[in-house]
Amino acid sequence: MAKQIIRIVGSLLCLYLIFSTSAFAQETPPNLNGFDDFVEQVMKDWKVPGVAVAIVKDARVVYAQGYGYRNVKRGLKVTPDTLFAIASCSKAFASASLGILVDEGKLEWDKPVRTYLPELTLYDDYATTHIRPRDLVSHQSGLPGHDAVWARSQLSRKELFDRLRYLEPSQPLHAKYQYSNLMFMTAGVLVEKVSGITWEEFVRRKILEPIGMKNTNFSINEMQKASDFSLPYREEKGEVKESSFYNIDAVGPAASINSSVNEMANWMLLQLNKGKFGDKRIISEKSLLETQTPQIIVPVDSEDDERLFNSYAMGWFVTTFRGHKELHHGGGLDYGFTSVVKLLPKHQIGVVVLTNSQSRACWLIAANAQERMLGLSATSYDNEKTAEANGAQSKPSEDAKRKKDTQPTLALKEYTGRFEHSAYQTLTITQEGEQLRADLHGLSGVLKHYHYDIFQVVEGDLKGVKITFLMNGAGEIDRASIPLEPSVKEIIFTRRKDNGRESTSKE
Repeated sequence: MAKQIIRIVGSLLCLYLIFSTSAFAQETPPNLNGFDDFVEQVMKDWKVPGVAVAIVKDARVVYAQGYGYRNVKRGLKVTPDTLFAIASCSKAFASASLGILVDEGKLEWDKPVRTYLPELTLYDDYATTHIRPRDLVSHQSGLPGHDAVWARSQLSRKELFDRLRYLEPSQPLHAKYQYSNLMFMTAGVLVEKVSGITWEEFVRRKILEPIGMKNTNFSINEMQKASDFSLPYREEKGEVKESSFYNIDAVGPAASINSSVNEMANWMLLQLNKGKFGDKRIISEKSLLETQTPQIIVPVDSEDDERLFNSYAMGWFVTTFRGHKELHHGGGLDYGFTSVVKLLPKHQIGVVVLTNSQSRACWLIAANAQERMLGLSATSYDNEKTAEANGAQSKPSEDAKRKKDTQPTLALKEYTGRFEHSAYQTLTITQEGEQLRADLHGLSGVLKHYHYDIFQVVEGDLKGVKITFLMNGAGEIDRASIPLEPSVKEIIFTRRKDNGRESTSKE
């Protein structure tokens, strides 16, 4: 009889704990009253199919909610466990992996990268020999984006790494902040060389598994095998349509992580708790603080009265939000995902917003959540609407620069062929009826004559880009020049003779 009573009491206690824990987890701070309505309004205004939000405060999750649809056609709703591509919010994981190697005594922030990775070769000899691990993850390598090298490319991480030597810098090492996904990719190569395992496996073992991010992964191929993941969506001609995934595993440390707001909440708790998750030490306080410490100044819009300063640490922007110190990073993939993580360390507040479309919605939602958690009046959304309206009015007409009534020098077929660059690979120009089409390893678009021997991409991935065709002394088109990276000279692609020999130029 006594044993039966004990079992009954035990069962009742378990039920009490379950329900009380559930109620505790769902307890919403009073300041968030009306937040759901705000999110739904933003989704409507910005045509966003699905959103997920999590908020942490004082070492616990105080809010986690999904809105809208992760799969519109099938009517599948977003949940706090829905996986989204977090894109460049992956970068903080890359810098943390370097910090863990520093803790293990296998790496030093300020020794040359070549100490550990002697095969690193950049275009500039000084940068090659002096660039440090911290420079790889703080956007001060001197290298601008050069993102068209890897976007939709089939090259592996090693193949991209080997092509760094052909990419022209636009600034000396340490001279200026310039966002570089390829340098974060290089940080991943460094982690693999020093640790002996891939960057992905290192992050999984050292970060994800210890803090309970068991469903977070590194590839859209893996994400699509999950039971709860979001499809991407894009707006085309005013209509939101389902988009197609494309793989970016090769630049994984820069942008390939997929996660949910429930699991990203754990990541925010680790960051706010100085490298510990609960009682588990994941990264030393010293190394984590190093990744959160400003390394280089980021220019601030002179008309931005809210932001007192702006800088980049390692995987984090460091700035102010309504007068409060803020760490943040956003992410975006052009085929249909946008994300943001924002931390207010002094107030122990963290906000993550994941969306399945390309828009500013996640930033507006995150800012509103911060304002509410801080007890401030909500002004961010109105300011954004004003800025958007002003920006739309100030766009200059591209057509005004065009010299009218000019014709191509040659017949269209003379512009076709395969043009090559040592890093950017192959540009293929084909003729389709009375128009040309360009394809750069999967980045494609229809060309329309602009003026003289310049054609402009009018639709497709490279929309707006101009291609200038150049002639040799014999009057033959032998090169194509494209401003794929505005901060350096135009990228010159050399035409393959008879589509045969490989180009070896360093242009």
